[in-house]
Amino acid sequence: MGMAVGGKKGGAIADINVTPMADIMIVLLIIFMVITPMLQKGVDVKLPVAGNTKEKKDEPKTITVAIKEDGQTYYGGKPIENRAELVPLLKEGLEELPEGSKVIFLKADEGLAYSEVMKVMDLCRAAGVEEVALIAERRVQS
Repeated sequence: MGMAVGGKKGGAIADINVTPMADIMIVLLIIFMVITPMLQKGVDVKLPVAGNTKEKKDEPKTITVAIKEDGQTYYGGKPIENRAELVPLLKEGLEELPEGSKVIFLKADEGLAYSEVMKVMDLCRAAGVEEVALIAERRVQS
């Protein structure tokens, strides 16, 4: 078996060599498969499951407050040492939002006591929040 090196007089080969392109595509696929799970926004909280949820688009100017099972509170993904610090942070964040959309998104761990969630909601109301949207996992229909 011989190797084809072109036409009768050593001309150029007209076939496309796709091996390098396939190698690049496989490397890109692996990179995206590894990085995509790391792109989760916010704090890792085990959300409760709800059957009647609405899909909400991610908007760049949203305020998210998260509460982990141990009671640690996060504002925009950053931990807060004392919950009393939440009120001035929320007031400052609400000033940047457009008028009439003073809504925050609250992520609370499913194992967290209801009273702890209510305490954070009271702090949000004290800061001037008009609506508190609770984030939950969508129940899978089977």
